[in-house]
Amino acid sequence: MKKIDASRLIDIHVAVLLFGLAGLFGKFLALPAWFIVLGRTGFAAIALGLVLLLTQPNKHPQNAKTMGLFSLLGLILAVHWITFFHAIQVSSVAVGLLAFSTFPVFITCLEPWWFEEKRRPMDMATALLVVLGLCIMVYPSSFGGDVFSGVCWGTVSGFTFAILSMLNRKWVRQYPPVVIAFYQNAGVTLLLLPITAWVNVPIDSGQLGMLALLGVVCTALSHALFIRGLIVVRAQLASVIACLEPVYGIVFAYFLLHEIPSSHTLAGGAVILVTTLLAMVRRTTV
Repeated sequence: MKKIDASRLIDIHVAVLLFGLAGLFGKFLALPAWFIVLGRTGFAAIALGLVLLLTQPNKHPQNAKTMGLFSLLGLILAVHWITFFHAIQVSSVAVGLLAFSTFPVFITCLEPWWFEEKRRPMDMATALLVVLGLCIMVYPSSFGGDVFSGVCWGTVSGFTFAILSMLNRKWVRQYPPVVIAFYQNAGVTLLLLPITAWVNVPIDSGQLGMLALLGVVCTALSHALFIRGLIVVRAQLASVIACLEPVYGIVFAYFLLHEIPSSHTLAGGAVILVTTLLAMVRRTTV
């Protein structure tokens, strides 16, 4: 058995930890979700652009069709992150992260249809278990309440992330992941920037610094670490570690925001996490 480089395994864990920390900025920043995403992607694009300029200056799209595809991916990424932060703002970090973590099950259910692969009854079973987990999370709250709204927005975020992942797999294979990440973040920035001409969002230097931290450390650096870790760490193991994202986020929220998830949130989240973990392991081994 090939020995795993411990430093690369640490890269994956640190990246996932930073992914989990990113969700807290939805509470740290009293800003609209779309503006948080604008700041995040703007600073991330600057950081990733500098990396590309220094390391891979010639790795850029060569035709209008590819640029159009990157623009589409950027649009989907914008919807994903806006709904993600909005879910956390209307509910809690735990609810938003756990609802978003349904995305591997969406991938498991949609991939057979998307790539014309064999459909399996187990895919429907995992989907039903995730729905059960979401229902457990929502059950104590009223229809239209904070938890219900957070679960709905978080699930939309998970669904759009699943679509984004499948598009990346199907169409964008000839470019390094850092190039894809740069153009997606830059695309989101260009898409959202015009909104600032019609909507005035007051922001101070402290909030600007927080957005820079979110974009550079929790986005650009985390993606770079995750990609570097994948050089030697198997994708299956990395996917398992990625399941810790909501766990890290909930722990951060407990210590930094004093958020304590309800028993229903934890029970429903446990069902979702176990189901998504099994779905990912099965998808990479079958």
